[in-house]
Amino acid sequence: MAQGRTTGTARVPERIAYAAGVGFVVLGGLVAAVAGPLQFERGSWLAAYLVLVCGVAQCAISSQRRVLRTAPLRPATLWMLFGCWNIGNALVIAGSLATIPVITDAGGILLVAGLVLAGAGTRQAQRPVAAVLLRIFYVVLAVSIPVGLYLSYLRAT
Repeated sequence: MAQGRTTGTARVPERIAYAAGVGFVVLGGLVAAVAGPLQFERGSWLAAYLVLVCGVAQCAISSQRRVLRTAPLRPATLWMLFGCWNIGNALVIAGSLATIPVITDAGGILLVAGLVLAGAGTRQAQRPVAAVLLRIFYVVLAVSIPVGLYLSYLRAT
């Protein structure tokens, strides 16, 4: 199969992940809109997290094959990446809102696993500059995970 081309089956997880990312951006906007009137103390954090990590990052991850013109990952790998990213984010949100750091930690581990899978998909990119920029984005996300986990511990104590 030529690099950058996928079968319909391989595109399904990418399309679902992209749609989920867009949905999270919208959800984050809705949370931002109601956080103030409902006096939801962690609403601004939740809105930003939904938009930036759940939404924008997932859109970038799900678009990387098309943007970088790389060979597609196997559908099973794409589904694993989708699961790591979304279950990880759900655990981070649940653990943070419930102030249970061990749940947040489990989510962080899944997010790192997702970033490793996404990073592996940037190899042999036809657009090397875009690949470097995307890898830098992934590194920034990876560095922010332990920082966020540490902050969740501070809030829990």
